[in-house]
Amino acid sequence: MSEGPAARLQQLFDGHRLTPTQRRIAHCMVRRAADVPFLSSVELAELAGVSQPSVTRFAVALGFDGYPALRRHLREVAPVEARAAEEAGAAYNEYQQAVEAEIENLRHLAGVLADPRPVERAGRLLAGSRPLPVLGLRAAAAQAYGFAYFAAKVHPDVRLLDEGGTMLADRIDAAARAGASALLCFALPRYPREVLDALEHARGAGLTVVTVADSAFAPVAKASDLLLPAAVGTGLAFDTACAPMLLGRVLLEAMCDGLPDAQARLEEFDTRAAARGLFVE
Repeated sequence: MSEGPAARLQQLFDGHRLTPTQRRIAHCMVRRAADVPFLSSVELAELAGVSQPSVTRFAVALGFDGYPALRRHLREVAPVEARAAEEAGAAYNEYQQAVEAEIENLRHLAGVLADPRPVERAGRLLAGSRPLPVLGLRAAAAQAYGFAYFAAKVHPDVRLLDEGGTMLADRIDAAARAGASALLCFALPRYPREVLDALEHARGAGLTVVTVADSAFAPVAKASDLLLPAAVGTGLAFDTACAPMLLGRVLLEAMCDGLPDAQARLEEFDTRAAARGLFVE
């Protein structure tokens, strides 16, 4: 499977110690991977919310003479089919373009999952945590709820944390006192400050933080022990999150592999649901 533009950018940044400003530029480039080879340094600076000289220093930090050299490199490594798709994109309306962008995000996720070890490690961590707190605020609340809904069918104690406020730290502390060893977080743009605070608090309480975010350069990366990236779409007024949702389901599968009684719990639920007439067949 050929790598998508986001995957190639991730590889370009690997091994470099980036400043917070440079990480912000890298994060912006990953989110706009298909557009970056065609952006000027001024346009990229505006998108990332930094100064134009910061973009130049970022390119030099990656080993290039300047931003033009970085852009030439990105254009050279872009495969022919990617450039053709970019040109063909003009034939799509804005709704179709959003769908095509999500398809590319899913292709990128498939490429990331070619190495299953991070997800398998995350599955073991989640399966072994009793209870298992699942955090997601604002834009990520739906992702956290969906994971927690299905996880509760196989995991004995799942605790959904989808509301912020002063009680959030208390609920994390309660989970840690009850024996939790890990916390799963879904973090999507725009990132609430209290999510970062909550993750730092969770680590301070001894929990291993597993985070699903839209990029390895997301602000929550520094407060996560294991970050699993899944890009969001940015072509519409509000971001689309098909890849993070699918990654959540993949994590559920990996967690089930670490729960020896998962299948028995599912069968027990199905039996109870049939007895109650819970679903219309």
